[in-house]
Amino acid sequence: MKVLIINGSPRIGGNCSRLISEMEGVFKSEGVEHEVYQIGSSAIRGCMACGYCHTHGECVFKNDDVNALAAKFAESDGLVVVSPVYYASANGSLISLLDRMFYSSHTDTRMKVGAAFAVARRAGSTATFDELNKYFTINQMPIASGRYWNNGFGREKGQVESDSEGIQNARITARNMVFLMRSIALGREKYGLPETEETVFTNFVR
Repeated sequence: MKVLIINGSPRIGGNCSRLISEMEGVFKSEGVEHEVYQIGSSAIRGCMACGYCHTHGECVFKNDDVNALAAKFAESDGLVVVSPVYYASANGSLISLLDRMFYSSHTDTRMKVGAAFAVARRAGSTATFDELNKYFTINQMPIASGRYWNNGFGREKGQVESDSEGIQNARITARNMVFLMRSIALGREKYGLPETEETVFTNFVR
């Protein structure tokens, strides 16, 4: 089992990192390989809808982390995405990365397990949590759930430590993620992946 963890916070060792470390403890104890990439301060531009990826299977922009992380994601059984909350939304660099990583790669994401966390001073965390989960649901990825919405609260470094419920939920979500990945691996071995269909695209304006 392998999990790719993307930290959308620009703060080294901040509250997002603290929640991630709680999940890492579970992954280590369960023998699950994992890698953490902190990209919150990276200069990652948005998609420009050029269409290059449709014929090449990778993004046309090769001077940032998108294509490298897409390759890591292809080798992973699960993906964890953690972000601070900015204006009830995730970090802009993180959203640009996820837009391009999911859209440009030809990787079959079906049944890879996803989990997201949002960290806020006070509010906007549920909107951000919902925003991040949409990347999973549109790509046929089961979501590892916890005991509550995956929120953490704290502004200054280390303040999330006082959010004992959020810290606990990180561990619970990680355990559920491991269980799902293992269960899917067993199901894939016995039954294979679900039958798929060629995508049908329709427009609301005709």
